[in-house]
Amino acid sequence: MIELEGVPELIDPVMVAAFEGWNDAGDAASTAVAHLDREWKGEVFAALDAEDYYDFQVNRPTVWLDNGVRKITWPTTRLSVVRIGGDKPRDLVLVRGIEPSMRWRSFCNEILGFAHELGVEMVVILGALLGDTPHTRPVPVSGVTSDPDLARTMDLEETRYEGPTGIVGILQEACTHAGVPAVSLWAAVPHYVSQPPNPKATLALLNRLEDLIGLRIPLGELPEDARAWQLGVDQLAAEDSEVAEYVQTLEEARDTAELPEASGEAIAREFERYLRRREPGQGPGLATEGGDASYLRDPPPGGRARPPKPDQPGPESAPELPGAPEASPGDGPGDGTTDGPAEGPADGPADGDGAGGDAEK
Repeated sequence: MIELEGVPELIDPVMVAAFEGWNDAGDAASTAVAHLDREWKGEVFAALDAEDYYDFQVNRPTVWLDNGVRKITWPTTRLSVVRIGGDKPRDLVLVRGIEPSMRWRSFCNEILGFAHELGVEMVVILGALLGDTPHTRPVPVSGVTSDPDLARTMDLEETRYEGPTGIVGILQEACTHAGVPAVSLWAAVPHYVSQPPNPKATLALLNRLEDLIGLRIPLGELPEDARAWQLGVDQLAAEDSEVAEYVQTLEEARDTAELPEASGEAIAREFERYLRRREPGQGPGLATEGGDASYLRDPPPGGRARPPKPDQPGPESAPELPGAPEASPGDGPGDGTTDGPAEGPADGPADGDGAGGDAEK
């Protein structure tokens, strides 16, 4: 039985989870949860026993010095809670850890035990996959669920994915079988610049999460970091004609796929976000911390982000940016991740916006 001492009664709690590893291309998802924890000063109240779920030869513990005393940090998954006040208070339970090496069913049952004890109303799992998407365009973010009713009421994709999956897909299905509403949000990360960090993808996930749960998320320096990241990749791409030509090909494919999406509904969604982000008394413009970030906004769901195939994380002909690690069969999401076979929304994204193929659905 889970006993939660010192954890106050929560208000309309939502659990937000992310796991490093196969489901986390560019560390975009785990960084998003870390951002929430840092900005809202989350308090850790529980940690899963590392002995139960991790192979320490795969995820090694680290040794560090604390005032001359050697200490060990073990790889694990920690839960923290953040209290969000305001006119419409709502609390978050943040789950951040590493994809477990073993006993996935027990792992999910333990997470669900905490969700039950805390009265969690919905679980949102963040993930990121490698896809054929240009770094110069808004990051495609797909929302998927196994619940047909939830898909209809929250304008989400109902997952149709079949194939290898990661802990994101397993936890989502565990939630569904336990009767807990669950949603996965997947960001498509350009496979040709897959090394972390990717603040642009992290920002896109937080924007979509903000829309989903109806909370204003403080973005801090993320918009500026995202701009700096894009400028850096622009510069690297400009130094290699093959890379520049490849990026242009992706841009053309993406723009063509999005043409039909210039609809009234898409425009309305963007305008609603603009209004939500305006500060009282502020003139025209997007009120993001750090300046205008309109180019970073999530595009209306157009074509679907096609994750790389299990044995082919990205197009074999795609050139790599200078210094970018070459994708390997373990580095493409299957459920949208950094190191695993490709997969899409059920724990991978819906076919994205020009990201290329069926995501886990």
